[in-house]
Amino acid sequence: MRIVFRGIVQGVGFRPAVYRTAVGLGLSGQVWNDGPDVVVEISDGDLFLSSFLPNIPPLARVDGMTTSAGSPADGAGFRIIPSKHGSHGMSIPTDVAVCEDCLDDIGGGRREGYPFTSCTNCGPRFTLLDDTPYDRASTAMSGFEPCPDCAEEYSDPNNRRFHHQTICCPVCGPRYRLTDGNGDDIPEDPIGTFSDMLTEGGIGVVKSWGGMHICCTVPNIRKMRRWYGREQKPFALMVRDAGSVCRYGNPTREEWVEIESPHRPIVLISKKRSDITDLLSPGLNNIGVFLPYTGIQHLLFRHLGDDALLMTSANIPGEPMIIDDREILGLGADAYLVHNQPIINRADDSVVRMFGANRSFIRKSRGHVPSFTSIGLRGSAVAVGAQENLTGSVAMGGAIHSTQHIGDGENLGVPEYLEDSIRTHMRLLGCEPAVVAMDMHPGYANRKIAKRISEEYGSELMEVQHHWAHAASLMADNAEDCAVALTLDGSGYGSDGTVWGGEVLLSDLSSFSRVAHLEGIPLLGSEKALYDLRRLRFAVDMMNGDCNRSFSDAEASVLGKMMSTGVRCSSMGRLMDTISYSLGVCSVRTYDGEPAMKLEPLLESGRLIEGFETEVTNGTVGTAHLFSRIEAGQNPADVAYSIVYNVMKCLTESAIDAADSEGVGAIGVTGGVSYNSTVCRMFSDIAEDSGHGLIFHHNIPNGDGGISAGQAAVALKRIG
Repeated sequence: MRIVFRGIVQGVGFRPAVYRTAVGLGLSGQVWNDGPDVVVEISDGDLFLSSFLPNIPPLARVDGMTTSAGSPADGAGFRIIPSKHGSHGMSIPTDVAVCEDCLDDIGGGRREGYPFTSCTNCGPRFTLLDDTPYDRASTAMSGFEPCPDCAEEYSDPNNRRFHHQTICCPVCGPRYRLTDGNGDDIPEDPIGTFSDMLTEGGIGVVKSWGGMHICCTVPNIRKMRRWYGREQKPFALMVRDAGSVCRYGNPTREEWVEIESPHRPIVLISKKRSDITDLLSPGLNNIGVFLPYTGIQHLLFRHLGDDALLMTSANIPGEPMIIDDREILGLGADAYLVHNQPIINRADDSVVRMFGANRSFIRKSRGHVPSFTSIGLRGSAVAVGAQENLTGSVAMGGAIHSTQHIGDGENLGVPEYLEDSIRTHMRLLGCEPAVVAMDMHPGYANRKIAKRISEEYGSELMEVQHHWAHAASLMADNAEDCAVALTLDGSGYGSDGTVWGGEVLLSDLSSFSRVAHLEGIPLLGSEKALYDLRRLRFAVDMMNGDCNRSFSDAEASVLGKMMSTGVRCSSMGRLMDTISYSLGVCSVRTYDGEPAMKLEPLLESGRLIEGFETEVTNGTVGTAHLFSRIEAGQNPADVAYSIVYNVMKCLTESAIDAADSEGVGAIGVTGGVSYNSTVCRMFSDIAEDSGHGLIFHHNIPNGDGGISAGQAAVALKRIG
């Protein structure tokens, strides 16, 4: 029998497992990698499959399998033969945390203290892959020749490193070196000296899988904020072990599952209030924690007495994570712990937040890429996303493959990184797109990428409205053909030329209609209103005819003239910014989402009070008048909760009415505001008895990181 396996079948010890099963059964034949697939020719296929399928390797996943008549076995036993370049596809797993067996090896024996220790059950995959099939020559290890001891392990069927393509040890593998702030080598023990420097209050950079981290010890968080110029934006904390997590936060059962998973994302959990946690996430009720996942991280904790390290992606703020050993010196850290293994595919740490048992990706990257979303549409398409929190997506063979998190498109180096990641996925998948999709906003830098790829392949170029793409990503994430979606975010270019962000859209993948939306508020000074929140409240007060003393008379005169010319914005994110400012929570935005994020603690503790009711008039939910009802002496938490609840009630009931009238079964919520658990709970409570299925995101990011997947789904429908 000839058997072709498809799925996650390379880089996971799949061929060695096939070999051991066949030999154990006394069968003849051969196995090899063929493009992204694994092909087996074997003397008794039925016997083999009955034994092999229940016991596939832990990192493997069989998504499809075909059988046919194979070449006659020659009776010479079973063997693994060289790989062949066949069809294209993604067949490798994500990077997976170092397993316990390899951690034991790092503790003693010939790999003692060696940070690149891994095996077929763990370690980096995507971040060091250049091409398929997954062989050493196609990885970052191609320049490292295995020593005799490693070669012996590689050839031993009973060894867990049998045919492990990135096998190495201190004799033959990559090495770390330590440099000072000028890039000059420090000859002492690199890891121990670096650890001592951190203990003494230094700020360092350590190179790992897929990128580099800036790090310091917990007592030096305040120093890090001053040095990095990041006074308010939260930092994540890498903790030594699961026991250390509970010193800093209170994870739920579902959050524990994510924290301890081999993917090792940063998980947002409820924080225990302390000087340390307040410094890590000022004004927030949660904190991001994650466990070590690489050998070097475990070794740092073995040298340090601390139970946690501040770890953040090493980059100039707003730009892609740095992966070049010389370029990183521009950060001006005290020391750099770097290695000579190339990083082929950079990948930031993934960030997730749980809403009960439901997982939302704030950032989907290392440990969760490559991945795909199945969709019942054939054809090939490429999508380039929006502007912030960028990803790209490549659709082939009934699946949408999204890139790792890229960054914000207006920043230096980000468009190039996006295009490189898209083209890497296109190459691995063999995609020649029939259509290329992009956002409608004429100023987005990545539209040039879309046009360039479209011209190169002779593809149709199409625009997809921002919030329709959000709705489409929600439908794709839940395998729905049609839904009514609350698309709630900061801003997106509307099809009527205004700025949207608080919408109820009746959508399928062919079209959408705007059922309801928030009242438009002028953005006075356009982008300036996103950062100087006084301008939002000034606009609301002018709409209400109320007095506003936040500006001088001259400034107020200028802003007043903008009221009739400023672009109007129906954004839920801007509404929450205005509430945040009005209640004294946040007056200036220093990072994306800050005012709304700092409003969350009030929403979590507030209760519904009278006086903040609103209604829908001709599809518009009134919001401006609610600010005239805020009075001195009211509990800010109750005010915040009541405004947001009543607005959510109008939006959700509008969605229910539209679904009822159009016979649509699913209603859901998407967009960056849907990361707010209180907002999601309001939606659920209001809609739970509506008779409709409630849908949320699971695998595609809620925010703009999911836009490209939605664009790709719409593009596939265009050609399907």
